[in-house]
Amino acid sequence: MGASAIRILGIDPGLRSTGYGLIEQQGTRLSFVCCGSITTKPDRPLAQRLAEIHRALVALIEAERPDEAAVEETFVNRDPQSALKLGQARGVALAAPALLGLPVAEYAANVVKKTIVGVGHAEKQQIAMMVRTLLPAAPAASSDAADALALAITHAQYRGLKARGAA
Repeated sequence: MGASAIRILGIDPGLRSTGYGLIEQQGTRLSFVCCGSITTKPDRPLAQRLAEIHRALVALIEAERPDEAAVEETFVNRDPQSALKLGQARGVALAAPALLGLPVAEYAANVVKKTIVGVGHAEKQQIAMMVRTLLPAAPAASSDAADALALAITHAQYRGLKARGAA
């Protein structure tokens, strides 16, 4: 008997550009569904930009019906203003799937890099290359979309480990 497919949405939050990547996991097999970026205009008020990200994530979740979501944890930023704005975008990225009933996991950037590339300090290009290797059907998307797919792949690996540990 085959395991049923699970759809995993990875979200790489950002105020300028929030990346998303959706994969399907069936057993140990991963397949690409879609990816892209939600971009906002810097000249718009913060509340409007956050609302745009929320609306786009809700529309994506309602259209694609993922089962679970994974969001990148915030890293410490030297610029407090940038860190605060990233934190607000991250709040939207956490709340949108949670409000629609999805379980949401969080992963630190170095955990994602170590899972995808094998080292915790990999460059964005290395992540994108490994994502294309693991998901050959995925387009050469933006780095935000590649990071979001990497988050979804990481979640697929960790949820598999958790499932085997619980068995």
